[in-house]
Amino acid sequence: MEDIQHIKLTVDTLWVLIMGLLVFSMNSGFAMLETGFCRSKNAVNMLSKTLAAFCVSTVAFWIAGFTFMFSEGNKFFGYIEIKNLFLSGRQEIYAALNNIHLPLEAIFFFQVMFAGTAATIVSGAIAERVKFGSFLFFTFFMSMIIYPISGHWVLGKGFLYALGVRDFAGSLMVHTVGGMAALAGVVVIGPRVGKYNRDLSSNAILGHSIPMITLGGFILWLGWFGFNLGCTFGFSPQLCSHIAVCTNASAIMGGLGALCTSYILSKKPDLSMVVNGLLGGLVASTASCPYVHLVSANIIGFIAGCLVVISILYMDKVFRIDDPVGAISVHGVGGVWGALALGLFSAPTQFDYQNISYPAPGVFFGGSFDQLFCQLIGVLCVVLWSFTASFWIWAILKYTVGVRVSQKVEVDGLDIGEHGMEAYPGFAGSGESI
Repeated sequence: MEDIQHIKLTVDTLWVLIMGLLVFSMNSGFAMLETGFCRSKNAVNMLSKTLAAFCVSTVAFWIAGFTFMFSEGNKFFGYIEIKNLFLSGRQEIYAALNNIHLPLEAIFFFQVMFAGTAATIVSGAIAERVKFGSFLFFTFFMSMIIYPISGHWVLGKGFLYALGVRDFAGSLMVHTVGGMAALAGVVVIGPRVGKYNRDLSSNAILGHSIPMITLGGFILWLGWFGFNLGCTFGFSPQLCSHIAVCTNASAIMGGLGALCTSYILSKKPDLSMVVNGLLGGLVASTASCPYVHLVSANIIGFIAGCLVVISILYMDKVFRIDDPVGAISVHGVGGVWGALALGLFSAPTQFDYQNISYPAPGVFFGGSFDQLFCQLIGVLCVVLWSFTASFWIWAILKYTVGVRVSQKVEVDGLDIGEHGMEAYPGFAGSGESI
């Protein structure tokens, strides 16, 4: 019997570590996607932000973020004690992880990838005008305080979890938080130079590499399987197979939904919209992939893809929100939809697995509106917290160290102004607009 338990522990730990490595690979996807959406004069800056954001978020989450998120405390945040900082406390203090029988460092390794993802979401939305140092300051506080506290409410089994809110892999806890933090940053920092005219009409500022955008989308798609499958915290053949096919279905239908919507609205199948649409489908899948039937996963993904395209257009044309990569729409809008979709499509328990707490059946599967109402409360709480906390941090940075580069640096390019180097030396005179 002990040998069987040891083998199970070994397999489950290996599974989580491999899934964590897949999530880590998403950093390269974000780097390619965000850089492709920006102009070549800002490529070094975008790559630097992606790399540095993961480094800073890892340190911040290691120092105190993990403890805020998972340790015993009250219903709003875990207690911080000096002896428990830097992952130095006993595994027993992390009450929310008691049902996960894995080494603490394996759990931390997997969870820190999520913290890094939430921080990287912000990078693309405020691209091409934010100070590099100010962005890293924000990333540190987001990974230590903003993301872990809201994460404690559900993943740490805080007050939203007790209410009945469920979020399997982070539509709400990761993507909505990142999307709202990005929105707060854009509101405080403002649009890029030349984006809007005096009559408030919008000018298109095109990215420099559609191939990089597409490659980034494929890498993120691959990494997302680790994102969703790793949250089982162990290998279950039937459950993991179901999560894999539902995740893939949501991505595919998200891309198709975006393709159809962009074709209807602009008469062209916009590739950048299709990439963002499939990512929106993946975002929406993370809340509910083990709880829904495959048909439901297809519907959730398709609606997400449509919403992403509509949101990107409205953010730009109506609300004057300058988001170069569409991060607010993909992660913020897609995350909110994914969290609410769980309340509509969650099916009666399909797989009996110890690491998963199932929601009540959704509206379309014999349930009442209770689960949907719980999800709505969860969305409101997380949106309010993440936007408000992020707004204040961005505002404090704005009126102390400053958050925006000078107009000259922005026009000339952040690569030279902030980093003193170029991504493509020797290729001068690209004819880019300001």
